[in-house]
Amino acid sequence: MELDTYFYNHILGGVYGQALGDAWAMPAYFRPDQTWAYFNNDWINTLAPAPPDHPVHAGFQAGQITDDTQQALALAQVIITEGQITVEGAARAIVAWYEQLDGDVPYVGPSTRRAVAALKSGGDPYQTGLRGDTNGGAMRISPIGLIHPGNPEAAVEDAVIACTPTHFTDLAVSGACAVAAAVAQALTPDTTLEDIIDIAIRGADYGRQHGTPWLGASVARKIDYAVQLAGDANLSAYDRLLNLYDLIGSTLSPADAVPCAFGVLAMANGSPVETAIYAAALSGDADTVGAMACAIAGAWHGIESIPADHIETLNRANPAYDFAEFAKGLHHIAQNNYQATDQPHDDLFEAPL
Repeated sequence: MELDTYFYNHILGGVYGQALGDAWAMPAYFRPDQTWAYFNNDWINTLAPAPPDHPVHAGFQAGQITDDTQQALALAQVIITEGQITVEGAARAIVAWYEQLDGDVPYVGPSTRRAVAALKSGGDPYQTGLRGDTNGGAMRISPIGLIHPGNPEAAVEDAVIACTPTHFTDLAVSGACAVAAAVAQALTPDTTLEDIIDIAIRGADYGRQHGTPWLGASVARKIDYAVQLAGDANLSAYDRLLNLYDLIGSTLSPADAVPCAFGVLAMANGSPVETAIYAAALSGDADTVGAMACAIAGAWHGIESIPADHIETLNRANPAYDFAEFAKGLHHIAQNNYQATDQPHDDLFEAPL
């Protein structure tokens, strides 16, 4: 397969992967035991509607994406239109997404809500994100990785820019850089899951050097710990997920949700569907964990790894979004970025991030 075709198939896989993980985990409750009980003490084995009493997603149909993917696509649209990401462009993307909502909704995260209010009041986008400490920057960052195939260094630099208007604390930037670097690495032909996780840890360390100093655990060290917990062969898959939930935390913090994403990714050996199943069973901020993890998985394995019936469900449940068109636009930017790289691509990972 030609490299250009390879990149398109894997960028398309990344776009659909984000949507798949988001929608698959959307019905999960806040605690694993709640999710497990509602789904008859079994895994969520397909795209399912939200429970009618879900505290956030009640009324969502099977395959419907949440703010995680909506914001990622808003960011993607600005990148496609303008050819790059800027602080001002990232701010416009999030404000435009917010204004498209049919009134205020409960699933808008606190950092995004606060930053959007400031931006709409004329705030400086270089200042409005200085208190953003949640995982909103990481959950929508996958398009940044998708436009930098095989170049995690460029991906983390752009991730810092993308986080600035809403999530510019070192903790939030660290989580976003981990995911962006992993997606970029995942697009590299012949890369391994170990490579992807290693580059994510390096990306997290890079990101922690940017943004307002903030309280919180190391994203990099917790990614490593989450992967260790996920690989404990002495425990069942469900018990490993309980360890991720209890010891890492499936919360709004990037130091919890991002490591959990790499934990479920490792448990599933990078399979997009299995990753989505584990993210849903994990519960908590499961849709965000699933969106991040499955964006990486889809970028790694490509669109062929996502069954056609799931793609059809996603398309049907989200008529306002043409996922393939977003992938085409991102692929065009990725082509330009790849061709403009002034160093051999095989050497991009030799220097520290």
